[in-house]
Amino acid sequence: MRIRFYTVLITCTILSYSALAQERAVTQTHETQAAITPAQALQILKDGNKRFCSEKMLHRSFPEQVKETAKHQYPFAAVVSCMDSRTSSELVFDQGIGDIFSIRVAGNVINKDVLGSLEYAAKVTGVKLIMVIGHTQCGAIKGACDGVKLGNLTELLEKIKPAIDAVPQTVQPRTSKNHEFVEDVAKANVELSIKEITEQSPLLKELADQHKIALVGAMYDISTGQVTFYEH
Repeated sequence: MRIRFYTVLITCTILSYSALAQERAVTQTHETQAAITPAQALQILKDGNKRFCSEKMLHRSFPEQVKETAKHQYPFAAVVSCMDSRTSSELVFDQGIGDIFSIRVAGNVINKDVLGSLEYAAKVTGVKLIMVIGHTQCGAIKGACDGVKLGNLTELLEKIKPAIDAVPQTVQPRTSKNHEFVEDVAKANVELSIKEITEQSPLLKELADQHKIALVGAMYDISTGQVTFYEH
């Protein structure tokens, strides 16, 4: 009986380790990056968000990934997101070191610095997906809706004004106190940011037209952790 018990115990242990091995994340290499299509890159982020929401995130050894990416990096996506402390792209998409470029700025606005970074990510490093992701209850969006003036932030918030104008005038009141208005502006801001990328970067537009990269918008819900994707 004792031998049988140990046999069962060992078998269960092996199965447990096998399950863990299947759930272990793989650090991106030149080969894995090259094999990923733009559509697959998007699906990887979708699957990652599902794992994040269900608390089934992949096992990673960050010290190991540090060593594995010390000489080279092969990220498959670049994500432009807000600087909000609750919206880390690596976490909400369950990604590790070397998986994605994370470009963060208040209101996930687009400027020349962001465009240059995205051009480097796509043309030099070889990412397959560029995503602009906003989030609910965004402080920058609220500030723009209320016409906040505060040092250099004033100029940044001006970049959100076109999104405010894009929301129908029938949505009233047009201040941060109106939750529906704020979320409509946040969504419009993401969509206009995607448009700005293609209009202001011929390089990225060409790559998108050639289907070498995909451009996708998204919205993160800070209350649920879920991401809604805007695909065109």
